[in-house]
Amino acid sequence: MPDRAPQPVDRQLPTEEARDLISLVRDIAQQEIIPKAAEEEDAGRFPRELFTLLSRSGLLGLPYDSEYGGGDQPYEVYLQVLEELAAARLTVGLGVSVHSLASYALAAYGTKEQQIEHLPAMLGGGLLGAYCLSEPHSGSDAAALRTKAVRDGDDWVITGTKAWITHGGIADFYTVMARTGEEGPRGITAFLVPGDAEGVSAAVPEKKMGMKGSPTAQVHFDGVRVGDDRRIGEEGQGFAIALSSLDSGRLGISACAIGVAQAALDEAVSYASERRQFGKPIADFQGLRFMLADMATQIEAGRALYLSAARLKDAGRPFAKQAAMAKLHCTDTAMRVTTDAVQILGGYGYTADFPAERYMREAKVLQIVEGTNQIQRMVIARHLAGPEAR
Repeated sequence: MPDRAPQPVDRQLPTEEARDLISLVRDIAQQEIIPKAAEEEDAGRFPRELFTLLSRSGLLGLPYDSEYGGGDQPYEVYLQVLEELAAARLTVGLGVSVHSLASYALAAYGTKEQQIEHLPAMLGGGLLGAYCLSEPHSGSDAAALRTKAVRDGDDWVITGTKAWITHGGIADFYTVMARTGEEGPRGITAFLVPGDAEGVSAAVPEKKMGMKGSPTAQVHFDGVRVGDDRRIGEEGQGFAIALSSLDSGRLGISACAIGVAQAALDEAVSYASERRQFGKPIADFQGLRFMLADMATQIEAGRALYLSAARLKDAGRPFAKQAAMAKLHCTDTAMRVTTDAVQILGGYGYTADFPAERYMREAKVLQIVEGTNQIQRMVIARHLAGPEAR
């Protein structure tokens, strides 16, 4: 059974331009994404042509400067676009979020010359990016990464393996964190590496329980040579760049999680209204009505939380704690809501004939990526009580 079009969310948007943008996204979702989502996810097919369309439509660079091909949109608007895309298909919403994450380092820390040279193609020229921080032996402990970049004249030679890379093997560019100095966070530097650079290769994509249409793979850098003009920021600044990137990226994950949860709620409400037992729709039974009410309340709370954090970011105020809170709450909400949606559909919820089981499988990964929810709790506690005593 093809996915249903999501019910339009009554959004509070700051401008008429933002309302037009949401309308455009909904049109694309209904015409280009939803009709193929179930089939393509089942087949494990990545919709590269759809990302080309999104790029041409200006949707891959929304939060960045129009001087370089971006959309000049505040995060308050950009995140609601992500939510709409993720509600249609998480592979698409999360893919846009990851592309934005990969573009962030250059947009925020690159030189004027670097931005002029690279950002237009990254933001609106059809390119697709990937973000390379995690490694096989350093996930949550990202500062322990082992990939090295060694200076050789005017070049750097990068050697190592990155793991769990969304768009690994199909990306046109990789934002790579590599060790250029001492152990720990101070010895890490950021680089912009072309996807077709000699020595870049990808392993066979991971076989995942969800998001099968989105390739996740190890990416190998075997003596990859890049010029110093592809170093982003100062030597040793890479870990600070990575953390700053993740604060924004966690808001993207939060919005995607609420999109998946909203899609699951819409499916549950529609099914419960149509399915009859004991002579009436199951939506008339109080126990089920209370489940739907709790699901809707948690979604609204998550949406309010990520938008509150986004408005802090847009105002130039600190938002790292709120981003961690949003990521924690929104992704836990997605897991609860999708699990309840499967329960409401009963036996049908456990079959691939309905999308509820896919939403449930997809929600799980959102509690893990871009900092597990255990890490988010550590971040929040650090803001409240300071770093742990050693």
